Amino acid sequence: MTATKISLETSRDWLIRLITSETFIYVIKRILQALLTLLLASALSFFIIKLSPGDYVDTLRQNPKISPERIDEIRRQFGLDKSWPEQYFFWLWRIFTKGDFGTSFVYQRSVASLLWERVPATLLLAIASLIVTWAIAIPLGIIAAVKQNKLTDRILQIFSYTAQGFPSFITVIVLLIFAQYTSPLFPVGGMTSINHDDLSWFGKIIDIGWHMILPTIALSITSFAGLQRITRGELLDVLRQDYIQTARAKGLSENRVIYFHALRNAINPLITLLGFELAGLLGGAFIAEFFFNWPGLGRLTLQAVTAKDQYLVMASLVMSAVLLNIGNLLADLMLKVADPRIRLDS
Repeated sequence: MTATKISLETSRDWLIRLITSETFIYVIKRILQALLTLLLASALSFFIIKLSPGDYVDTLRQNPKISPERIDEIRRQFGLDKSWPEQYFFWLWRIFTKGDFGTSFVYQRSVASLLWERVPATLLLAIASLIVTWAIAIPLGIIAAVKQNKLTDRILQIFSYTAQGFPSFITVIVLLIFAQYTSPLFPVGGMTSINHDDLSWFGKIIDIGWHMILPTIALSITSFAGLQRITRGELLDVLRQDYIQTARAKGLSENRVIYFHALRNAINPLITLLGFELAGLLGGAFIAEFFFNWPGLGRLTLQAVTAKDQYLVMASLVMSAVLLNIGNLLADLMLKVADPRIRLDS
């Protein structure tokens, strides 16, 4: 009985410490801010859609096989006969009460089910690109800083400036031409092969990974070039600090000075950029998904915008805003872990 009482008191104390901790309070604040951001994003996307000429029903009028009565029935079915504010608040009310984001005009399916199908593909591409970008850019940025103004540094600077100056769609086109000349080495259509369902679980992973190579490279090139330059600049600033000179004067090895002392302080601004990098990758995924026929959120949103599928467009944009907020929150928490001196409440 006593042990049970002590266990309950320990659990209660742990829960109180968790709720009153700086990190927990910060996360709650950020979630509340995110909810307001999502509300504003949904309202802005709705009214931008409505301000554009025409709607989904107008495209149906071009089909002579659809009678005016049927068109009016479709308009009432999707609530398009109501005023703009009524349509928007009815959509919000269904989300809060039923978790229903509406029905896609084009696919005649729940918008939520469409998003759940496409979001994992976009996140897979974005996270893979993020890993590749950091795995290449950080080491090359360190090399460029250590070899400042030498031949290696100049070559890396030329490469980074060239890569960063390339628009994303040009990079994608170059990769498509490369894939054409090396066909069938690199697949460019879709996320899986025709015989994907017949493969083993390991074969399915390899198949998806093989299809990811070119889209991941397309997303990584521009991000990698910018991150390499930032890494170089931040590390050079740190290497000029007095405590680095003191560490060298104490006889510490150059590798220990660079990787243990300098890089730990230079990495903080890079972690801050992580959330923005994720947002940029999600935005750039529109182009990569379109050209490589990747079944992700960006391609779905583009198709919805073209078809004036307003509920699907609004939900897709809100989902993109959710991913952006999650990326920024994770970056802040990682920054706190990397440098405990940082206070989240400031």
